[in-house]
Formats: sequence, C-alpha cells, structure tokens
Amino acid sequence: MPKNIKGCTISELQEFAVSLGEKPYRGTQLFHALYRMMVLSFEEITTMSKQFRAQLQDAATIETLHLVSVNASPQDNTTKFLFKLSDEKYIESVLIPSQTFEYDDDGEATRRPRLTLCISTQVGCPLDCVFCATGTMGLQRNLTAGEIVEQVLFIKRMLLSDNAEHSFNLNEDNKTLTNVVFMGMGEPMLNFENVQKAVEILSTGIEISAKRITISTAGIPEKIKQMADEQPRTKLAISLHSLDEVVRAKLMPITNKYSLHELFSAAEYYYAKTKQRITFEYILFDGVNDTDEDIHRIVRMSKRIPCKINIIPFHPITFANPASYGATLRATPYVRTEKFIEQLRERNVSVFVRSSSGEDIQAACGQLVTESARRRQTISKREEHKKSNTVSIPSLVLQ
Repeated sequence: MPKNIKGCTISELQEFAVSLGEKPYRGTQLFHALYRMMVLSFEEITTMSKQFRAQLQDAATIETLHLVSVNASPQDNTTKFLFKLSDEKYIESVLIPSQTFEYDDDGEATRRPRLTLCISTQVGCPLDCVFCATGTMGLQRNLTAGEIVEQVLFIKRMLLSDNAEHSFNLNEDNKTLTNVVFMGMGEPMLNFENVQKAVEILSTGIEISAKRITISTAGIPEKIKQMADEQPRTKLAISLHSLDEVVRAKLMPITNKYSLHELFSAAEYYYAKTKQRITFEYILFDGVNDTDEDIHRIVRMSKRIPCKINIIPFHPITFANPASYGATLRATPYVRTEKFIEQLRERNVSVFVRSSSGEDIQAACGQLVTESARRRQTISKREEHKKSNTVSIPSLVLQ
C-alpha cells in the first residue's frame, strides 16, 4: 500500500528515500518539495528524474484535504474553512487578519499586518468545557501530523492562488501567513506526538518561526513539561478562566483530574526551562469569575508566574445546544469588563484583550463545531424532548 508522505519529517523522508534505493539527499529534496514548493503531485517535482518520480508514484501518495466550504466575515474578513478528511470526518480552520505595532528606539510605532491561522488538532474534543462548542462533538479521533500541517499548506496555496473562487478580502500586503495558533478543534496536548511533529515541519519546512507558533492547552501538566523540554521556542497559552478550584471544575471538568497546584507547578517548570512568559486565557462570565476576589487571585498568580493575561469575550454557543450549566453562562457586561481590565493593569498585570474576530460567522474562540455535529446535537435534543413528553403505556399480557 502506498505510503502517505504528507506529515513526514526530513529525517523520515531521508529514510524513505534510502528504502527506495536512493541517496538521503533525495529525501531532503522531497521535504522541500512538499513543504516549500507545496506540490500536490510528484510530477511537479522537476528537480528529480522521471524514473524516481515514477517510483514515487507507485510507492507513495501526497494526501490533501477536501475543501467543503469557505465562510468569510463581511465585518472583519475573518474566514472559516470547513475541510473533509479522507475518512469523511470534518474539521474547521480559521484565518484571522489583524494589525500589530512595532516600536523603534525612539518609541515611534509602525503598523504591521498580521495574518494568523487557527488550526485544529483533533476531530472534536474530549474535554467538554461547558463554554466551548467543540466539546459538544465529543472526541472522534486525533488528526495525523499530515492533516495538521496540510491545514497550513492548503491556506497558503489559496493565498497565493489567482483563482477568483479562492479570493480573500485582504490587502496585498496582508497575504503572507505570519502566525499559527493551535487553538482550533481539540486539545493539542492529547495529540502531543503529532502536534510536536507538525511544529517541527512548520518551523523547518514551511519556515514559520517557532516563535510565531502558539500551542493552547486546557492544562495537561506532564505534557506542558515535555513541551518545555522538546519545543522550548514555541509559545504556550493555557486556558485558565478561574483561579477558584470549584468554579474552574464547573467550567472545565479537566480540573477534576489536574488541580491548579499541578498546573502551576508545570507552568513554573515551563518558564524556568524556556524563559518565556506564559499566556493565560481568561473568558469573563457574568457573576462567575469577574469579581474583585478573582482580580486579587490573578494578581497573586502573576507575581508567582511571569505571564500575560489574555481577556477573551464570551461568545455564546447556543447554536451547539450546550449542556445545562453551559446554557446559563452570560458575558460579563462591557462596563464591568473594562473595570476588571483596568484594575489588573493598575496592579501591573500584563493584560491583552482578544478581539471577537469572526463572531458573526461562528468562527470566534469556542465557536468551532462542524455543521454535521450541530445537526446531530439538535436531533438528539429533539429525541430526548419527545421521550420526556411520551406517556408510557404498559403492554397487556394475555393469559
């Protein structure tokens, strides 16, 4: 059976070339063809002989994703992509255009375009965070390293395409992919090997610096430590959302397995090993985690762990039919949110505010759930409703 080489590292492709009777450098050529030239067929690799290309045709395949739909926001040009995998399962990726500022020695600011791709690592997610639509899908399977990498390659090819069907409402100076965030569907740390492999390919093959790659996790302590040991340049973001153990457990059931103490120990290890500040992601929920005491807890934590706090607006997920507690959550009102942020900054906490890019197309943080999963949830809810409203009639037994 032909080997799918999408997702293979340079060393794996060198070994593959040797297994076909070629020199290792042929594997290096293949690596550059796959990830820099972004070829879709062996015929496109003109640096190789026809004989070797024919051999590759028999021994290997270059799998890609099937694009099902593209949904672009008319408000901010955030674009959501629905992909079908080879086994008929579906994932989503989100392209987010924005602006950042760079400052020179005199404090003069220069506006720089940023184009971030948010990619998925699993089909669905097993963690069941009550504020996240993806959790309603459950876990269907892990993505392969090739499927993770191909999300980036597919979008890069589309950005370079002149095909009007694949056009984006982006300025010409904002069509270069600058950042990749592992914040789409799934928990990256539960697909650790494939995620680390994908990071290696992105940074060495596709030439996206590891410093521009962020891995977001709900908090798997042993994997955070392993990431510090194996990928010290990649940025780490941790979904926190509360520093009250009981409240966090209601929002994120993973807390029942890993305590905040274990999480912070891993975070301290990460910083000691990498000297990189951690980003703690914090969604504000009205009356749940937005009190003065919550502010004091964040201040105390920031003194313990060098970090940034990323305040994220809550994006409703009623379309995904969340469980009872998730359905009761509401966003903290604007005035209280501003006060919360101001009080943190007054106490020298580094605070950033995540925009709600793509909310109008259900592509913002926590809103990714495929349409097929959404339909299953709706059907399931209807069936439960029918059962609860059905009168049970005992069967008659003839004697």
